[in-house]
Amino acid sequence: MLQSLSIRNVVLIDALDAGFEGGLSALTGETGAGKSILLGALGLAVGARAERTLVRAGADDARAIAEFELADHHPVAAILAEAEIEYDRAEPLILRRRLTADGKSRAHINDQPASVSLLKQLGETLVEVHGQHDGRGLMDPKTHLGLLDGYAGHAALLAACRAGWKAYADARRDRDELIASTQASQAEQDFLQHAVRELDELAPRAGEEAALAEERQFLMGAEKAASEFADAQAALSGEGGGMENRLNAALRGLERIREQIGEGAGEAASALDRAASAIDRALIEFSEAHEALADAERAFDVEPGRLEQVEERLFALRAAARKHGVEVEGLVDLRTRFADQLDAIEHAGDRLAEAENRLTAARAVYEDAASALSASRKASAEALAVAVGAELPPLKMDKAQIRVGVESDEQAGNARGWDKVAIEVSTNPGAPFGPLDKIASGGELSRFALALKVVLAGDDDMRVMIFDEVDQGVGGAVADAVGRRLKQLSRSGQTLVVTHSPQVAALADHHWKIEKSDDGQGGMRTTLRRLTGEERREEIARMLSGADITDAARAQADALMAVEA
Repeated sequence: MLQSLSIRNVVLIDALDAGFEGGLSALTGETGAGKSILLGALGLAVGARAERTLVRAGADDARAIAEFELADHHPVAAILAEAEIEYDRAEPLILRRRLTADGKSRAHINDQPASVSLLKQLGETLVEVHGQHDGRGLMDPKTHLGLLDGYAGHAALLAACRAGWKAYADARRDRDELIASTQASQAEQDFLQHAVRELDELAPRAGEEAALAEERQFLMGAEKAASEFADAQAALSGEGGGMENRLNAALRGLERIREQIGEGAGEAASALDRAASAIDRALIEFSEAHEALADAERAFDVEPGRLEQVEERLFALRAAARKHGVEVEGLVDLRTRFADQLDAIEHAGDRLAEAENRLTAARAVYEDAASALSASRKASAEALAVAVGAELPPLKMDKAQIRVGVESDEQAGNARGWDKVAIEVSTNPGAPFGPLDKIASGGELSRFALALKVVLAGDDDMRVMIFDEVDQGVGGAVADAVGRRLKQLSRSGQTLVVTHSPQVAALADHHWKIEKSDDGQGGMRTTLRRLTGEERREEIARMLSGADITDAARAQADALMAVEA
């Protein structure tokens, strides 16, 4: 629901702020007062194409802000979510547009910068205008399919068709991808076979590069180790028997001293024992050092030619890795991947046959769903044409006919089926049917739209309905019929009507008057004023009698306002 509209510097409107409510709102005023300007300002706020001529003379820019209150399940919420625009459902949706005098435009949604195209998408979801020069909803054949589906109420059939199409599209994509990958693999088959053979012969192992590099480093040092071990052995052995002989000689000397002094030497004997124990430990450590040195020397006794073998293997692994553009550690996985590709080539025929079978089955399911949906549409199209046709005579279009054509093309399917829907009219007996915008006049187009919307009432998509002079060229009972249908339409939502008909204005829940006056600076300005009570009675009386309002006109206005729709 449109809650408010704020306008600044749009043509003759310097400043205007209006709040709106649900139900039927009538906008009246003298011809040329600026009703089209008001609608143009609303269009500016909801993303319609804007010319710089909208900017009031002498102003830098024109601005329009429209505020909407939305139901929880309004489709705008999904559009905002996809566009990543923050929106609190408990707060109103605010659309703001600024148009500069040089024609540049800026858009904001809830004070967040947005593209004008997004603003337009939201506007088309929020507002639908039908009038002398704006019947886009009906004149665009792309909308007719949605209108018919809304009337038919076959949501389950639509859902089945969408699901069937998705499954079919997925199966077709899988089949096509398999064909493409198979063709690419077959072109590389020779390369893959050769690469797998090479990698099988090389037989790389996980962690092998690090182990080989470590062993290579050891082997390169092992050659220098031999002379170092010889020097160490010489140092331990020494000349003339080395350190071990000298320690043994010293120990024997201490033992002879011990024999000579006997048992009663006291402190001297104790010192002698400590010295003998220390030499004995040194002999043990010396012996262990000999053994450890011999063990170490044996560990460095490497196989002749082992270094060359290690380097050859390491360089072969690294060469293979460079050739295939991977790390050495990736060679194992690379071999597996190449083998899988070869396997896919060998079994491509079987896999493709399975994919084709899945595609055929999915197509059959989709065709069943699309066929059922098409049958429902054709039955509903006849019922819709009859229902709308019944609304035409009271709207002074008793000679007009309407038909809803459903054309099926099984080769042009999509998620919504394979039907094209066209609503066509004939305004005179014997005249050919044709598109609404080619056959119907402006007033007739608005009344066709009104008739259609009344039939669809309750199944609408919650857009604000705006009718611009839908009552043009009619009066009396026909105007009353227009008003009653507008009133009926407004019960399921919000309807605004720009009207010159007192019968229509009298049935409105809310009444606004658009006025043009001198701005005090040699120019003109347009204002919008809400009418209630006596002011509303006077306006309806003016619409009945003209500039000279009579008591009879006032009495007739009272009678019109007393009528219940």
